[in-house]
Amino acid sequence: MADSAHSGSGGAPGREDGDDRLLAALRASESRFRAAFCDAVIGMALIDPEDRIIEVNPAFAALIGRGVGELVRTHLHEIIDPEGMPPRLFTALVHGQRERFRVEKPLKHREGHTVWSKVTVSLIRDPAGQPLYTLALVEDMTEQRRLGDRLEYQALHDPLTRLPNRTFFFERLDAACLPGTEDRGNRGGSGRPVAVAEERRVGVCYLDLDGFAAINETLGHHIGDELLIAVATRLRRGLSERDAHLVARMGGDEFAVLVTDSVGSEQLTALAGRILEVLERPFDVAGHRLVVTASIGVVERSVHETTPTDLVKDADSTLYWSKADGRARWTLYDPDRGAHQLTRQLLATALRPALERGEFTIEYQPLVGLADGAVHGAEALVRWRHPRYGTLSPDRFIPLAEESGAIVPLGKWVLEESCRQARQWLTEFPDTETFVSVNLAARQIWDSDVVADVARALDSAGLPARLLQLEITESALLGPGGRPLQALQALADMGVRIAIDDFGTGYSNLAYLSRLPVHVLKLDGTFIEGFRDPAPPTAGHSAAAAVGGGGGSGASGASSATSSAASPATSSAPAERPALPELHSRRRDADEQIVGAMVQLAHTLGLTVTAEGIESAAQAERLRLTGCDTAQGWYFARPGEAELVAAILRKGRPASSHR
Repeated sequence: MADSAHSGSGGAPGREDGDDRLLAALRASESRFRAAFCDAVIGMALIDPEDRIIEVNPAFAALIGRGVGELVRTHLHEIIDPEGMPPRLFTALVHGQRERFRVEKPLKHREGHTVWSKVTVSLIRDPAGQPLYTLALVEDMTEQRRLGDRLEYQALHDPLTRLPNRTFFFERLDAACLPGTEDRGNRGGSGRPVAVAEERRVGVCYLDLDGFAAINETLGHHIGDELLIAVATRLRRGLSERDAHLVARMGGDEFAVLVTDSVGSEQLTALAGRILEVLERPFDVAGHRLVVTASIGVVERSVHETTPTDLVKDADSTLYWSKADGRARWTLYDPDRGAHQLTRQLLATALRPALERGEFTIEYQPLVGLADGAVHGAEALVRWRHPRYGTLSPDRFIPLAEESGAIVPLGKWVLEESCRQARQWLTEFPDTETFVSVNLAARQIWDSDVVADVARALDSAGLPARLLQLEITESALLGPGGRPLQALQALADMGVRIAIDDFGTGYSNLAYLSRLPVHVLKLDGTFIEGFRDPAPPTAGHSAAAAVGGGGGSGASGASSATSSAASPATSSAPAERPALPELHSRRRDADEQIVGAMVQLAHTLGLTVTAEGIESAAQAERLRLTGCDTAQGWYFARPGEAELVAAILRKGRPASSHR
């Protein structure tokens, strides 16, 4: 019993000891929490259900430049802007439906600047599990935000000129072309509100500095960079600050000006004119006074008619039209010219595959001796049997082939086929020794071993070198560098005949002729125009000329146009009519004297002369009287298949030569 009593009397002190230990533990826990709360390096704040601050730690107060005491009972919205807070998440939190959420928010610093922070808001419950207050953990993200902003700026701006770059330009252009009726908060240079997608328009001025590469090459890239900075500054001050247009550097010396919500092409062409004016004044760069012009491509159209990619592509194409038209100007996009350019591109792309598919063929035009009327040779003229565009003449694709380099395999094929055909003529007509004349592009000399190619073609066909004539224009022959001359000399040493094509239209360095490995001069057709009948055409004669012009070689059309323009019916001064025959006569006499002099010079140098574009018996006779050796043209025969030449050789001479 005593023991029992003693035991019972000791129960109360035991409970007291337990309560003391619990209280001590709570105090220790609170002390640890307060130490963690006060010493934490991130900001912490306890907030009551009315969004007022109960307590903050020093890190939070320092973050916004305030004291701990002055923040107590401060409403949270005085520190954190409520705009952008997720209301649904916050409501769910304070009602106990959510434990925490995280958001990035700007805080208001005492000195007025913004402190970007990552805010984590957690719910604190009472012992019954009901929402009691919230705890906000605030981490300073300002430096990270600044770093992100710097990286974004660098990603969207050109490091040299500080202008928006190509990526930024396309982002703005994409936004301008988006469908919809919402106000994007971006009024264009016109200041008008955003319109319905079908009514909205957009425009681009795409510009490139003329001759910038020469500045880089002569003065150095550092001067070029300084010039780009100066140009960018002028464009930004003259356009961006004045009209709020986006000016971007697209790369190299190319810039673009974007006009959102444009009001028509007139606005864009006026802007292009202003760009040219902005760049008119010389630039003073590192002690150099530099004059810079620009070529500008202008495109303006409805948003629903285009895509950003097509818009910039067309602007870039138009820019190069502007350069081709003479530089220092703007050019407005022309759909017809664009379609023509697209066709050129399609043809250029299809050239090499077309050669592999066998779409090319060769026609031959006889070269006739003016003294005997016999066929001495034939010029090989390549044609493209295009499956979509029909038969294309050389002027449609040869320039493209020269630009793309396809002229090398194409020229090699023409050479081989022509040599084989000449060998067939030699086999069938051994006494005539009809030669074949093949055009040779300058790029074939530069980009391939043309001497080896010719040797292989002759050997493969079994054709004597004397029956091959190669034609090259005088501009290519007399251009810079010695390689063409070395190659042609080697070909001449092989026995191949060398002809200068279109003589009189290029350098015409007559003194140089004696040192060239040349055998033949081919006079350009423009010299032959004056050999036509100079009499004023009657109505019947004009009709006949029109019929003849439809089957001529090109000179006939020019002649009939000239005759029509000079017809007495178009003049209002009767007294001047007699002067027209005299003008024709003087031109005829001058052309005959020029041709006669060139023929005499050529013969003195041991060369023969061929005239192109002969369309009448009168022309042929007058040329014969000058001493011209051979001629070609529709008067003798139009270009045709190889059998055409064979048929003439069987007859002995072209039928037209008897007229």
